[in-house]
Amino acid sequence: MKILYEKTPLFDEGFLKVSDIHSIYYAQYGNPNGKPVVFLHGGPGGGCIPVASQYFDPEFYRIVLFDQRGAGKSLPPCEMKENTSENLIEDIEKLREHLSIKKWMVFGGSWGSTLALIYSIAHPDKVVSIILRGIFLGTQEEIDWIYEEGGASKFFPEDFETYQNFIPLEERSSLVRAYSKRLFGEDKKLSLEAAHKWSRWESALVRLFPGVYDMSDEEALAMAKAECHYFLHKCFFKDDNYILNNCNKIKDLPCTIVQGRYDMDCPPFSAYKLHKKLPKSNLNIVLFGGHSSMEPGLVDGLVRAAEDHKKFF
Repeated sequence: MKILYEKTPLFDEGFLKVSDIHSIYYAQYGNPNGKPVVFLHGGPGGGCIPVASQYFDPEFYRIVLFDQRGAGKSLPPCEMKENTSENLIEDIEKLREHLSIKKWMVFGGSWGSTLALIYSIAHPDKVVSIILRGIFLGTQEEIDWIYEEGGASKFFPEDFETYQNFIPLEERSSLVRAYSKRLFGEDKKLSLEAAHKWSRWESALVRLFPGVYDMSDEEALAMAKAECHYFLHKCFFKDDNYILNNCNKIKDLPCTIVQGRYDMDCPPFSAYKLHKKLPKSNLNIVLFGGHSSMEPGLVDGLVRAAEDHKKFF
């Protein structure tokens, strides 16, 4: 079984101003003259951590990590103005140009898989290949699965009860809308409490074996606000099946999908739908896998995929 590569120091970092409001933080690892890969983090609002660079052979790859608008070290923190899917696609292109990269491999998991797909659809000529984990297509069905009653709530009823009970009974027809009202309201104490309730619920879903909830106030606010912002606006997509309806634009790009069989955050039905739309893709269902990219089976699948994709450069 493959494991992560040893930690290596970054060789470059900085901020790129992408709008009048936003500057995104980026960091580069591995070989400065290596084959480029961009890592797209989840959430939205999750931010990157250095361990994300360790899926890739540091002697072969030039590994680019960056924090999306309002996430991680990007400035200003938690800012949702001028923060849409189209803005994020534009930021990836600006970063590619800033780093003088002609084409790169695109790697993303969870929300990062969504962003990897819509970026590749918009700019297929700038993509060498795609590696995806924990597929999220940005549909209302998937949003409801996570955040409304009737999906993941059936598997984690005790955690869902805590998440749901924070909202008065008369507002429970849309928990996303109700949480958004509190997260973006004037009451900062209520906003922070809502952020932790939201984030604690999602954290219950992401590991095959339960872990310890350890989000800071800043991390919880960034994640909860960004997710509510995007999901209340249906990811700012033109239609509910935007990705599947545009897969023809990336049908010839090499693509590997690594999916946990027991992923409760992004269940396998989305990965399978995507695979059917991309018949040349390789679908790897990890039997003892959930959502977290740090689970051994998922690490093995992702590291193997990155090794295999060397041949596409």
